[in-house]
Amino acid sequence: MNREVTLPLIVDDRGTLQVAAADVSKLLRTMGGRWLHLVEAGQDGLDEDTVAALTIELAKLADRIDVACIAHSSGGASGG
Repeated sequence: MNREVTLPLIVDDRGTLQVAAADVSKLLRTMGGRWLHLVEAGQDGLDEDTVAALTIELAKLADRIDVACIAHSSGGASGG
């Protein structure tokens, strides 16, 4: 079950990004970190393996967003 997610960049007619990628990738990483903190604190109803897997996937998605936006900013083609 290894699926790729296409990352559309939201740009205006001048090519300026309309979403701050750093904010989005920080949000994704922060969510994963908070989930892990809840598991470590013994929060009921959270499966440690599931939270770990989701946190890893969020970090991978954040990395892909960062790479796509770096490529966009440097004028390179983004495979998305």
